[in-house]
Parts: sequence; C-alpha cells; structure tokens
Amino acid sequence: MSDRLQPGDTAPAFTLPDADGNEISLSAHAGRKVIVYFYPAALTPGCTKQACDFTDNLELLTGAGYDVIGISPDKPEKLAKFREKEGLKVTLVGDPSKETLAAYGAFGEKKLYGKTVTGVIRSTVIVDEEGKIERALYNVKATGHVAKLIKDLNI
Repeated sequence: MSDRLQPGDTAPAFTLPDADGNEISLSAHAGRKVIVYFYPAALTPGCTKQACDFTDNLELLTGAGYDVIGISPDKPEKLAKFREKEGLKVTLVGDPSKETLAAYGAFGEKKLYGKTVTGVIRSTVIVDEEGKIERALYNVKATGHVAKLIKDLNI
C-alpha cells in the first residue's frame, strides 16, 4: 500500500500528458493553490459525475485561487474523448505508469464490493502555493465531494 501524504509534506513533483498530449507539471502552478484529484477511470459514471462537478464549480474555484488537475491512469486519447463527450473544462492528465498515483498514496489496496483489490483510491490533495500538502483526503465519494470541498475550504 502506498504511503498517504500528510499536511506539511512536500507534494511529489509530476509532469504528465494532458488530453492533448501536452506536458502538465505541478511546478508550473507554483504560487497558486492546486486541487489535485485522483479518479479510477474516464468515461465511468462516478468519475464523470466528479469531473462534471469540478467543471461546474471551476470558475468559483479558480476565482478563489485554486487550479484543478484530475489524474487517472488513462491515456491522453481516452481523456480527450472524456473531455469532449462531457464538455469538461478541468485539466485532465494521464498516468498510465501509475507512478504519480502511487507517490500521492492514491494507488494501492482498497475495498470494492467487499473484496480487497489493487487500484486507484479516489483521493483529493490540496497543494499550497509553496508546493506543500495542505490537505490530503482519501477514499472520497464521487458524488457530493466537490460541494463538501468548497464548504471545507470556505469558498
């Protein structure tokens, strides 16, 4: 099981391809807060709901100083299809090697329908302007998570 991040930890650096194949790096967001959320797979019901919730609230979040990056193990082609089909505005990046997912503690053993499986643990990590972990939330729900996040962040 991957180690979970704690507030105060340095956020693991990453550079991953987005839906268009462009390299997206956490370091490019220095000076802004970043909501990095990890989800199992594009084009699935829960992940679609979560991505749409982030898109619907993107203006509010960016206005409050937060950038949003969604990370899944999907390849850029699938992310592009997901973005187009759902009209998503959040930055989606793919981590097929699952190295970044593991570095953030968002890949490992989890319970799924009562069975222990290895996979993506739906998680959200808030990175502050200096690249430190402000909050690390694991096993979050796809539905209602964004609303709870906005409330918890006092936005």
